[in-house]
Amino acid sequence: MEFTEGVYDLPVTLETDDGERVFHPSAVELEDGGLLLVDAGFGHTLDQLEANLDGHGFGLADVEFVLLTHQDGDHVGGLAPLVDRVPDVTVFAHRDDAPAIDGREAPIKGQGDRYPAVPVDVELAGGETFRTAAGPLDVVATPGHTPGHVSLHLPERDVLLAGDALTADDTGLRGPKEHFTPKLSQAIDSVRALADRDPETTLAYHGGLVEHGHGRVADLHDELDADLD
Repeated sequence: MEFTEGVYDLPVTLETDDGERVFHPSAVELEDGGLLLVDAGFGHTLDQLEANLDGHGFGLADVEFVLLTHQDGDHVGGLAPLVDRVPDVTVFAHRDDAPAIDGREAPIKGQGDRYPAVPVDVELAGGETFRTAAGPLDVVATPGHTPGHVSLHLPERDVLLAGDALTADDTGLRGPKEHFTPKLSQAIDSVRALADRDPETTLAYHGGLVEHGHGRVADLHDELDADLD
């Protein structure tokens, strides 16, 4: 789904014992017409990702950059098969999560099994900006869910690509999943950083697109902070 011009939600599904789960990689058109892919899904969902791109008139070969919001397997597992198909792609990740992605360290979550390691070409620190067809795409450091989690803000479109820094459900925008967030207090501080951006619309990797209006992320931060106390 193209939910604002040049920005695409690319949902992939996973069948589990508890039913179907949906995850939300996304893509942003670059100024030259290529794509920046945000997260890569699982290894076995690459075909779904490719079909979604095809539905918007793109192919995997159009992916020039992959930006990983963080090191978790549901975001990185599809990277190795994607790089096999598109060997010239440039991979970006925060410097604090890059060692888990490229194999220097074990991921902080999981039961010992890990996704195939892939080199990270460019390590981010937060504060970088990509030039896209949808305007500047700002990298916002949002640690807590993992040490190097980042979210992405498109200020000209009032859109936040939250990764797992925020989630969504039938009631609307929610905070990070506590069970999967080792440093919850830090993650709530990161929600405050996103509130300062004050987006109108958020795409959460878990939960999808929410048009929540201005002020909602700030209110959510206050709710989460109060619950933490």
